[in-house]
Amino acid sequence: MAANIPGEVAVWCCKGRWPARCGASGATFFSVAAAVGAPGGLFFNRLTPHFFFNLTANPPNSRPELPAGAPAVRLSGNFDRIAWCYDALAGLVFGGSLRAAQRAALAGLPAGAPRVLILGGGTGWVLGEVLRRRPGAAVLYLEASGPMLARAAGRLRREQPGAAGQVEFRLGTEAALAPEERFDALVTFFVLDCFAPAALGPALARLAAARRPAAPWLLADFSRPRRGWQRALLGTMYRFFGAVAALRAQRLPDLHGALAGLGLRPGPPAYFFGGAVEGTVFQPVGPSGTGA
Repeated sequence: MAANIPGEVAVWCCKGRWPARCGASGATFFSVAAAVGAPGGLFFNRLTPHFFFNLTANPPNSRPELPAGAPAVRLSGNFDRIAWCYDALAGLVFGGSLRAAQRAALAGLPAGAPRVLILGGGTGWVLGEVLRRRPGAAVLYLEASGPMLARAAGRLRREQPGAAGQVEFRLGTEAALAPEERFDALVTFFVLDCFAPAALGPALARLAAARRPAAPWLLADFSRPRRGWQRALLGTMYRFFGAVAALRAQRLPDLHGALAGLGLRPGPPAYFFGGAVEGTVFQPVGPSGTGA
């Protein structure tokens, strides 16, 4: 069943571009994932023809407006075409596991009113979680996709309008950080896995330069695969997003090793989805942090 439906989603996400390639990749992603399965059979059994008919028959009619002051030039087109369906697909595949991992990592937010950097937060769910946990926080929301950024800003206006003055929405990547900007916490949820190996080191170095000495680095992402179905899942995901979102990365980088190279030590990871997803708080090692 799953193999006959998801190609339509991929075609709609591409909005008419590369239809053959995207349709095939979408079908491959869902059919292979269904074949390898997930722990307890939880995996793609949520896919139904009725859901995908509604999803593909009702694509977005208009693009959400960017926050006032956002640059007109789009810095990255990677996830622009799938911003409207990204959350639905993630929830359909992983259920609540991705958000559970993010909640686990957010337990490491500093107390009080920290200045927080959220990199690649997508459509804004994580922003609401940060503000609920730390109502006095000041947040820089840095997102490379214009449509994702617009959805995050709209979500804040709808759900927490009183916090609008605490959040700056900025279109860009880590390269858009000003040299003097510093933060009390860095939040990177399901974004570092998008970096190709050659690009990861410079990106992490730029982010590390924006950390205050005691600032934790909060990570939620896919964990290193230990089982065959996890390797198959990651492989099909990278192929799928390579086709529909022009993602250049082809494999999961060693995020723990890379962050350890910056002098950060992980706390006990919280695992979800059969160990395929994790939420981890990294603390600096040494007198300025709590990891010594």
